[in-house]
Amino acid sequence: MIEVVAEIDGRPLSRWGCDGVVLATPTGSTAYNFSAGGPVVWPEVEALLMVPISAHALFARPMVVAPTSVLAVELVTPGVGAGVLWCDGRRTVDLPRGARIEVTRSDDPVRLVRLHAAPFADRLVAKFGLPVEGWRGAAERRRNEREARDGGRGA
Repeated sequence: MIEVVAEIDGRPLSRWGCDGVVLATPTGSTAYNFSAGGPVVWPEVEALLMVPISAHALFARPMVVAPTSVLAVELVTPGVGAGVLWCDGRRTVDLPRGARIEVTRSDDPVRLVRLHAAPFADRLVAKFGLPVEGWRGAAERRRNEREARDGGRGA
């Protein structure tokens, strides 16, 4: 476990004993952010996200802030403890006690290729296998199919 101080726009917000902190954009909101309990954010929403991972604190909730905000996490783990910065699961950097990470929106936009014409909600349902019908919808559909097959005579 590490101990961090979380800041937004230069103002300390909270101190957490936690397993880590996810800082993300809407593009990453369905990855590690989602697994850590963070919100799914539509791609058209301009925002930054801060999500503590398994924090031991009263106020340890996912936060969605303006894209112009500055997110900061300072590693304040007592003793010799250190942390690791993971960048999109590919690049790692060891962090000593006292290290400070700041995340801001870049001045240079990233252009992403959309491989599917399907709306984001449809891709989300398919990716996570979401039950859009629910148990009542499925039961009603089966009843309607049965009635259509039986010519409306009932059971």
